[in-house]
Amino acid sequence: MDAGASRSISSHLRGALGACRNALAHLPRLTLDIALPTLCVSCREPVDGEGVCAACWAKLSFIERPYCPRLGIPFVYDPGPDMLSMEAIASPPAYQRARAAVRYDDVARTLVHALKYQDRTDLAPAMGRWMARAGGELLAGADMLVPVPLHWRRAWRRRYNQSGALARIIERQSGVRLRGEVLRRVRATEQQIGLSRAQRATNVQGAFQVSPDRQAEVQGRRIILIDDVLTSGATLDACARALLRARAAQVDVLVFARVVEVR
Repeated sequence: MDAGASRSISSHLRGALGACRNALAHLPRLTLDIALPTLCVSCREPVDGEGVCAACWAKLSFIERPYCPRLGIPFVYDPGPDMLSMEAIASPPAYQRARAAVRYDDVARTLVHALKYQDRTDLAPAMGRWMARAGGELLAGADMLVPVPLHWRRAWRRRYNQSGALARIIERQSGVRLRGEVLRRVRATEQQIGLSRAQRATNVQGAFQVSPDRQAEVQGRRIILIDDVLTSGATLDACARALLRARAAQVDVLVFARVVEVR
């Protein structure tokens, strides 16, 4: 056998062995998928796809126009293109605009909690795509995406930042670069759940800071803050103030879900 034929056989053998190793590596996941079919994160029915069955997807309340051009709060009727919501007039936030993909209802709450607390990072692609669609006008003029950071202790317990997981999907969808190192949470805060609006604002006051070695990246930039839920807006407002102190040109907000008060 000549040297060329020997090299060809060796190459084929290495390829076959590599394919076998790859198949064996994926065998446990394949076996698990067969034994435990994917269930809808909301109703627990078997589902093909990314965690939400068609029935629960239909129950999601996607936010469409007409809505407040400043805060993205949906209007019951169309008051005209420049009409602001009462919330935007009475208490304008530090950030310029906010957009959300869906209302924070039962199905949205289940999705958010599964992503945040149950390691369901497989939900991030669908949620991030819906966010990119909802925030199209914001993304068109943005320079960077900045996820709301966790304090290092909380990040260590959770092992990942859900806002960062969503931001990575939006980066791929939009082409706007993600800069997760720009903003830091320099003070541990209490959970916002159960706090009043005033207590929420006090809880996060001074909790965020632009990293000193990243301030040049922020100056003059149009930034989109990424988070999972907008409730009172206190956390996002505190983040926006930190970015504006570092001389960002503008800060907008893009979230998966927002609380909409029923009137």
